[in-house]
Amino acid sequence: MSGLAAESSDLLHHLLLDRAIKVVIVVVAVSVLALGMAVIWRRAERARRRLD
Repeated sequence: MSGLAAESSDLLHHLLLDRAIKVVIVVVAVSVLALGMAVIWRRAERARRRLD
């Protein structure tokens, strides 16, 4: 492989790895948000039942 092709391949690998890491971060953040919303929803339901 020539030097330019090797650099291009390394750059592509780096960019794909960077994109994969960012996707994982977003998926984890959305999961944590969904879990937090579910916990808040359940607590609100319990509080509403106590008031009734």
